[in-house]
Amino acid sequence: MIKLIITDLDGTFLNRHGDYNRELFPQIKALMQQQGVAFALCTGKQCERVEELFGDQVRDFWILGDSATRIKHDGEYVYQSLIKNALGREIIHTLEEVNSEPVIIACTPFGAYVKNTIAPEMLQKVKMSYANVVQVATFDEVGHDFVKISLFDIKGRCPQIKPHLADYVDKAYIVVSEDAWIDIADVGVHKGHTVEILQERLGVNKDETMVFGDGLNDIELMTRATWSFAMRNAFDETKQAARFITGTNDDDAVMTTIAQVLSLQQHPK
Repeated sequence: MIKLIITDLDGTFLNRHGDYNRELFPQIKALMQQQGVAFALCTGKQCERVEELFGDQVRDFWILGDSATRIKHDGEYVYQSLIKNALGREIIHTLEEVNSEPVIIACTPFGAYVKNTIAPEMLQKVKMSYANVVQVATFDEVGHDFVKISLFDIKGRCPQIKPHLADYVDKAYIVVSEDAWIDIADVGVHKGHTVEILQERLGVNKDETMVFGDGLNDIELMTRATWSFAMRNAFDETKQAARFITGTNDDDAVMTTIAQVLSLQQHPK
């Protein structure tokens, strides 16, 4: 019996426009609530940005935000794992030395920091995932520990950039989530790790969990559920890690799959 459903957002639950079917979702939410199923959003987006997307109803959900480095529920953070400030700034300096073109987004519990030289159109792109954005002249101005550090390279060179971070593989979790993105979190902290924490908190096991994802950073997520679904638009590696393949993010496939599975659960043959 499914007791917990977890979905990635970009490329999975959200369509290509960064939105979701707002007419269908209340029906899916009601179906989950009728069956006592917990719903979690597991995403690279800032928790505050997820709250903007879903409004007041988000208080009923679990948010595994900032690349699953934090868990927020009913307005309160119940878990977070941070990169120490000195280590974070060292990693940022290394990234800047390798290539100064990509955009670095350094997230702390107090906001997402970007350079004040960022192009206006790129700043708007950042604000699609981060509600609290702060511009600084240098990342040395950031005095807090880091929730995560992300790098966006519009030219898609992240697979070539990652090897330059080899000195940090035992100090931080580093993943190329797609060619244009690198996400860096505290060592050992990834979607699978944080989902396991949530499962323990809710008393739910793998057989009672359903997950959806599309990116390379969703591979660990797939390991935490018997009912693991990769999107048709997912990376091949993610599809291989999943037990099932569903439709695309533009087909509302997450919601239609939830409806189908929970309908069978409600009315077993």
